[in-house]
Formats: sequence, C-alpha cells, structure tokens
Amino acid sequence: MKILNNKTAISAMILAAFMLVSCDENLDTPPISDGIAQNSYQTGDQLEAALTGVYESFQGNDYYVWDHVLFSDVRSDNSYAGGDNPQIFQIENLAVDVNNDRVYNAWSAIYNAIAKANVVLEQTPNVQRLLTEERREQILGEAHFLRAYHFFTLARLFGGVPLVLESVKSADPGAVRVSRSTEEETYAQIIADLQIAVQKLPDTYGNDSSVNKARATKGAAYALLAKAYAQQPIPNWGEVANYANLVINSPAGYTLQGSFAELFDGSHYNNNESILEVQYLGGNEGTWGPQMQLPQSASGDTWRKFNTPSHDLVNAFDAEGDNVRKNASILFENAPWSDEFWGNANGSSVPFAYKWKNAGGWNSSDHVYLMRLADIILLKAEALNNGGQPGAAADEVDKIRLRVNLPVLDATVRGSQELMKAAILKERRLELALEAHRWDDLVRNNVAVETMNSVQEIDLRTNTQVNYNMQEFKVFLPIPQRELNRNPNLVQNQGYN
Repeated sequence: MKILNNKTAISAMILAAFMLVSCDENLDTPPISDGIAQNSYQTGDQLEAALTGVYESFQGNDYYVWDHVLFSDVRSDNSYAGGDNPQIFQIENLAVDVNNDRVYNAWSAIYNAIAKANVVLEQTPNVQRLLTEERREQILGEAHFLRAYHFFTLARLFGGVPLVLESVKSADPGAVRVSRSTEEETYAQIIADLQIAVQKLPDTYGNDSSVNKARATKGAAYALLAKAYAQQPIPNWGEVANYANLVINSPAGYTLQGSFAELFDGSHYNNNESILEVQYLGGNEGTWGPQMQLPQSASGDTWRKFNTPSHDLVNAFDAEGDNVRKNASILFENAPWSDEFWGNANGSSVPFAYKWKNAGGWNSSDHVYLMRLADIILLKAEALNNGGQPGAAADEVDKIRLRVNLPVLDATVRGSQELMKAAILKERRLELALEAHRWDDLVRNNVAVETMNSVQEIDLRTNTQVNYNMQEFKVFLPIPQRELNRNPNLVQNQGYN
C-alpha cells in the first residue's frame, strides 16, 4: 500500500482536522473533543489513514516544501534571498526578528506534524480490528521515525525545544505549557525514538520503489541516526560511522545513481540512491516550491524569483572545475529585473536554483529528497576523519567525486585531518547545494561564524560590501515571540530580544 499521494491522504487530513487542534494551540489548549481523540481509532484502516496524515505533513507543510531551503541555503553562503519578501531578507542578512512569520510558521507546522505522530503512537496499541501484529509494529516504527525526524528538524533550527510526547488531554493550560528541554535532551529523545524505530521497521515494503522511498524504513532510520549523532552538541563519530555503514550495507541495496544529473531531471525519482523522498504527483498533489525558484523559461512568469545562487557558490563550482554538478544545480538566464548581486539592470544574466526543473504552474511533480546515499557517504567520511583516518575518509569522498568526473584527492589532503575536513565540507557543499544542508554543515564543523564573516559579497546598488555580522548565537533561530507569549514556560534563545 502506498502511504503518500493516495486518496486516503485527503481523508486523513479531514480526520486530523477533527482530532487535532492546530499547532497554534497544541501547546496551550486541549483538543475540541477529548472523546474524538481518544475513541476514533477502532480499525487498522483508520490507523492507516491517520498515519498517512502524518506523512502528509511533508507535502502540505511549508517548511518541507520551501522554508527548509531558506533556513539552510539562503541563510548560508549558498544563496541570496531574491524575491521581494522582507522576512526572507532577514534570513539572508542573518538578522532574523523574533516576530518573523517564516520562523513562526516553521515552528507551528512542525509541531502540528509531531502532534499527529503522537496520536498514532497512542492509538495503535489499542486497535484490534483489521490489523495484524506485524503491521502494528510497522506503524509504531513509522510513527516513531516521523516524530524523530520532526524533532530533529526543530533541534537544528532552535536547539533545545519542548518535548511534546503525547496528545493534549487536559483543559488546564498549565498542564500543556511544556518547558524547553536542553539541546542534549532533545537529541536524546530523537535517538531514543529512532532506536525503537529500527527494531520495528522493515528494510523494504516489497518491490515498489515509490513505496519504499516514500515511507520510513530501517535504512531511513539508520540514516537519521547517523545524522543525529553527528549534529548533536558533542558528536559521537563512532556511532555516525556505525549507522552510516548500516545504510551503505543495507539489504535495501542503496547505491549511487550513475549520473548525478539524473537525480534531478524529473525522470529518475525513487532511484537506488534515494533513502527517503517526498512524493509529489503534480496537479492536486503537486508542490509549489519550484515555481518560487525557476526562471521564465521554465515557470512561464516574469516576477522576481527566490533562492538566487550566490557568487560564492558559483565560484566554488568553477574553482573545482565541477561542471557536472554546477549545470545540474544552477541555470543562468537573462532576468527581466535588476538584481543587486548579479546585475543592477534589467536583462542581466542571473543564476537560478535548478535542482527542481518543472514548475508545473504551482503544481510541480518534482520530488524532494529528504535523505540520499551521497549525503550519508560524505557523513561517513566526516566520521572517519574525525576518528583520525583521513586516508579512509578520502576514499569515501573519492566515490562522490568520480561520479562527476573529478580527480581523486591528492596525497597531501589524504594525509591531513585539517585539509581533509575542508575537503569534505567543500564536497558536501557542491554535492548537496540548494538541498538544505549547508547551514547544518557549517554549524556541525564549527565554522559558521568565520565562513559567513569571510564572505565577500558586493551590493551593486551601493557598491558596498555586505556585512553579515555573524555571531555565535545566530547559529539558532529565535523562539517565535507568539510562542513565548502563549507559553510563559518557554525561554528565548540567548542573543535575541
């Protein structure tokens, strides 16, 4: 059975609407009816519909459609904001306000997804009709994985967050105003959920790749464990290497796609490199994200687009002679507007983000990779290098480089942990550009401040250099002011007023 993009998604959304309050309320008030939340699930089919609703959060959630790129690539040295949205300019300029709506929307939508997962986790043990024990265990594994994925997203954005681990059952606001956990506690919960998930999830659900890449599997849980152990405040590189190897050697048979360009041509989704991807079909089940980025030739409209690749990113591709990944990731076209970085006159040649190539009039069928094997191979390289094995790390990086016709790393790099660290960071940038990884990579490697303060970008309107004024506290976003107003137990991240 296909979990994403089937007709049950609509019924699941309707069911969730009755069962769950929006995240605007889910930390502060009880559901409209406790009776609905507690008694709605009696059959396996109802559980499957509710689980589909949890997965649908990837499709219908603005964060995973679009904002994940803003908070990683636009916030970093990979992209400029583009467009005309002042709140996205805040993200680009590293001057995010506590009242920024993009930040609030991300917090709210992600907690809404967690709330849906919590209901499935609570109700699944009670359902007896039309549900095998094998499927019950799988559903629990999927829900634990999904909750972990969303908490991982929150931890990367905000640091420690409230760990909401059950549905709202009390009308007393004091009972639902959850305090922030520490960053360490948040990652401990993520890892705990994933360790349960790997015990319950299958390697595959059969031979249909559109199902295996749409749903949580054991390989997806291993991959997320590798990423969580790497991103937590004190990385555990031994566990990163362990779980990366479990992905690489999985019975699911993950392998690098032979052609990098095929990953993003729209005709090779659900390939062997993909570990988990959001399945958009187009039409009523399409995504509007590509329309925000693609030029007139692909989108059919002339308004100024967002997520404009930076000079720094283009120069990085050119310095490496990496034409394969550059041409698959970026498209230059003359724009019918002026651009403050690429040409302060209409008709200037401007680069456009090009990893999603089919706009579809706001209903694109382009998929979004949440995790793919190249990311995990490079993460394994990072773990090996941090474990004192730069030569072994280089072997992993070379697998990625050879696919795009680049030479293997030379002996000088292979023999130095420091040079190898820089090489891995560069390789991850070129491989994963515009896929919402860059900010996390800078933070994990403790180079976010120096990297952003070293960027040389000239605003052509004034012919002055941009000053990002990056400071350590800006590694995390502010807790939305509306959440602080609603929940007095929350504490703002240091550095924000």
